[in-house]
Amino acid sequence: MTSFTTLAGAGAMAVALTASAAMAQDAVSFGTNWLAQAEHGGYYQAVADGTYEKYGLDVTIRQGGPQGANRSLLIGGQIDFYMGGMTTAIDAVAQEIPTLTIASIFQKDPQILMAHPDSGMDTFADLADASKYILSKDGFISYFSWMKSAYPEFVDEKYEPYTFNPAPFIADPMAIQQGYLTSEPYEIEKQTGWTPTVFLLADNGFQPYSTTIEVMKPWYDENQDVAKRFVEASIIGWYNYLYGDNTAANELIQKDNPEMTDGQLAYGLEKMKEYGILVSGDSVGGGIGCMTDARWEDFYNQMQEVGMFEAGLDVSKAYTTDLVCKGLGTDLVTQEDDM
Repeated sequence: MTSFTTLAGAGAMAVALTASAAMAQDAVSFGTNWLAQAEHGGYYQAVADGTYEKYGLDVTIRQGGPQGANRSLLIGGQIDFYMGGMTTAIDAVAQEIPTLTIASIFQKDPQILMAHPDSGMDTFADLADASKYILSKDGFISYFSWMKSAYPEFVDEKYEPYTFNPAPFIADPMAIQQGYLTSEPYEIEKQTGWTPTVFLLADNGFQPYSTTIEVMKPWYDENQDVAKRFVEASIIGWYNYLYGDNTAANELIQKDNPEMTDGQLAYGLEKMKEYGILVSGDSVGGGIGCMTDARWEDFYNQMQEVGMFEAGLDVSKAYTTDLVCKGLGTDLVTQEDDM
């Protein structure tokens, strides 16, 4: 570490370094896929604690929402980074849209199915016996297609559209409903006083990456250093959100989304850690954000077999692993939470 002979000299150098850093900030924008929440915490953490600034970035987070069109804004060049997903990334290859996934923050997709605790449905296969399957249209097309292939007992006739109102599920003790690990179970327990039985699809064979960082490939080719710094700063932000003081990040989340409660934020963080949503599998050693060729190929093959993707796609065009799996930030995992 450099030492200085006088306080005045040290102060002048500090001012110069600060001014230089300020001038070097690259302004970039990041579009999320929903309203601000704990599932976006690492990005807000990197803003709040100065990690992005340390990496020479001035980051604007543009939250998504019910009417959000952030992926369209990415394709149209209006934002630089987008919180994407594996399915749309592979579909972009089929459509010859040059998006590129450069990191996957979530090793596990937080998508769940829920059952009543007294329903007798104790295994994933048991869910086929439910009176109805309350699923979104997208879920019916994607993971339900996989469910029928892996567990032939599931049948189309029991499908009912999910309107994002839990009342039909609550009213029918033999129904199952889709949800997000960090959201619906919390809300149902608040409304009813009982805790639903939760089945994480990722722990039962459906294993896409989730909450990815996506860019346009032409932009990436011209701005690889900026992309590298954004990925690395986001990774550090996530470790600090999971294992450090996230108070300031949560304040920024609630500023963007005033309906987000302290209880919901705490619950989301707890479940992400409990189920290894970010720190599990390849990310234990490779670091948050890690992706592998084998995982991409396996998911493509899995979904191609159920008719979601056409055969013969070059899935390697959807992503690059150049910026991840380097172990960055793994030393920030606290001992009691180390997986």
